Amino acid sequence: MSAPPGLSEPPGLSAAERRLWAAFPTGARVVLGDDRPAGPLPDRIVRAEVINRLLLGAGETRSGSVAAVRLRGAYVTGRLDVSGGTVEHELRLERCRLVEGPRFANARTRQLRFGECRMPGFDGGGLQADGYLSLSGSRIEGEVRLPRAQLLGGFRMNGTRITASDPHKWALFSGGLVVDVGMFAQHAEITGGVRLVGAKMNGGLFMQGTVLSNPGRIALDAQNMVVENACEFSAGFHAIGTVRLRSARFNGILSFSKGILDSGDPARMALHASHMVCDELLLWPTEKIKGRVSLSYSKIDLIMDHPSIWPDELYLNGTTYQTLRGGEFKDRLSWVSRDPEFHLQPYEQLAAWYHGIGHDDLARRVQLAKLRARRRKANPVGRVWNHVLDWTVGYGYRPWLAFAWFAVLLAVGTLVFSLDPPKGIKQPAEQPHFHALVYALDLLIPIDTFGQQQAFDPQNWSRWVAYALIATGWVLATALIAGVTRVLRPN
Repeated sequence: MSAPPGLSEPPGLSAAERRLWAAFPTGARVVLGDDRPAGPLPDRIVRAEVINRLLLGAGETRSGSVAAVRLRGAYVTGRLDVSGGTVEHELRLERCRLVEGPRFANARTRQLRFGECRMPGFDGGGLQADGYLSLSGSRIEGEVRLPRAQLLGGFRMNGTRITASDPHKWALFSGGLVVDVGMFAQHAEITGGVRLVGAKMNGGLFMQGTVLSNPGRIALDAQNMVVENACEFSAGFHAIGTVRLRSARFNGILSFSKGILDSGDPARMALHASHMVCDELLLWPTEKIKGRVSLSYSKIDLIMDHPSIWPDELYLNGTTYQTLRGGEFKDRLSWVSRDPEFHLQPYEQLAAWYHGIGHDDLARRVQLAKLRARRRKANPVGRVWNHVLDWTVGYGYRPWLAFAWFAVLLAVGTLVFSLDPPKGIKQPAEQPHFHALVYALDLLIPIDTFGQQQAFDPQNWSRWVAYALIATGWVLATALIAGVTRVLRPN
């Protein structure tokens, strides 16, 4: 088939470029070498201008064949730039060295693959790709930009190495990125921050074995991201810097299983996941999280974690959940107490969970731990009274303590007044029979119930025992009333 007017081979092409131009109509792969050229070898140089023209329709097409640019081992000079254009053909570059970063800003394309290439950046802002975008195995020394990009066939960065050119720039920058099928960035190495704010991963996000390194800064910023299916920061995933998932939504599992979270600075957040919605959170990395963690105001159906990985500072205020897995009761008490600031809600939520699964005794113990934790924030007088409530009635959650104290004091009083009976103060005809047990009981009960207290007056040292029993009786009664009231109205 002869070439239509204007589609014949342009003059001035090198031998490598003529091979590419001739192979384009059938999509045949042109191999200039099996390795990635380190320098401009004359027989492997291909100008980006030639590739641009083929992608934008300057080459011949043939019926029954799929035209495409498939090139391996080339040294590409100039800038590959189809910004704002419509590309109807697949582009596949393998083990190529691109002197300048490709530009696909606001372009509509088919499938794009840069396999094991080397380039100083990639600009795909506003890119709309009907197929996938693949940077797998490539080495990129600069910024990958994908704001507002729509990748209907998925996004692949398996084994990719990206190094930001400036510590203040992002290694991967996007905003509003939409990826169907899924984003696969497994076993990648990214030095510099990754920004996925507002991204929609309709087929999941998979970063197993990937290392994100931006110590003391943001390693991954995925605020407001929505992930369908699974989000895997697991199986060797290693974040050095803050992973920020604030207000993100995960309609499936969010897994940090066998990963590592290290903020690079103990004072910084290792995982900032407040206001998050998640079906299942598997927070079980291989070692203790280095840095702070916030799950504040997040709504999570199932949390699976373990005491061995909890950081020293953990923020759970406002967090709600349906199920907890991992850790014993004493561990969960430690879990809710790791916030430097005291909050009622984490204790209330944990108590509600224990109550919901039928462990009312553990729920009461959580409420008791809540009141003891709050006591540390009270003023000195309040702390004293709180200690009294704790020792006497367990803040109302252990009322049997009051009866135990009452029984002990009653026994002491009975013994004391049996050894040193009080003197009667009424006329013999009106004087009731003295009974040490009833007399001690009358002293302990704040009201004169049996008439013994008004009929007898203790003498000598036993007088002080009587005073102590009267005072203790009032304290026990007051504490019991206050404790019961606190239980019935805990807030």
